[in-house]
Amino acid sequence: MSPDHDYEAVWRDAGPTLWRAVRAYAGGREDVADDAVAEAFARAIARGDDVRDPVAYLYRVAFRVAAAELKRLAGANGTGTAEALAMIAEDGSDVWRTLLALPPDQRAVLYLFYRADLPVKDVARLMGTSGAAVRMQLVRGRRRLAIVMREYER
Repeated sequence: MSPDHDYEAVWRDAGPTLWRAVRAYAGGREDVADDAVAEAFARAIARGDDVRDPVAYLYRVAFRVAAAELKRLAGANGTGTAEALAMIAEDGSDVWRTLLALPPDQRAVLYLFYRADLPVKDVARLMGTSGAAVRMQLVRGRRRLAIVMREYER
């Protein structure tokens, strides 16, 4: 383990929010979130001193691992990712159905901004993107949510 990074403390401080963000990204798939977060921590620990910002590294790796797993699951089911998520989402609530209508990046950005209460600059750092890209994802996500929610009301 890197002497510069106390991953136990990182887990206590950032782990739960990371897991919930990846779960939102994965459309409620807890198994995908579990595996992606565990893999991200394993990779960070293995890289040791090469990781400058462990929290940002963990977010980037966890989202990439989750994306790869969702793509793999979609291919195994012979469907697209959105269809695969809709088939296997266990929760079935309006919230998950609404979130499933959004692209994964928008789900993650909306979760981090609204539920984790992070400012745009922190969301951008964690997602490995720019503040402008996060703001655009927020605008697009809110617009898409408004459309989807109107459709559910009918």
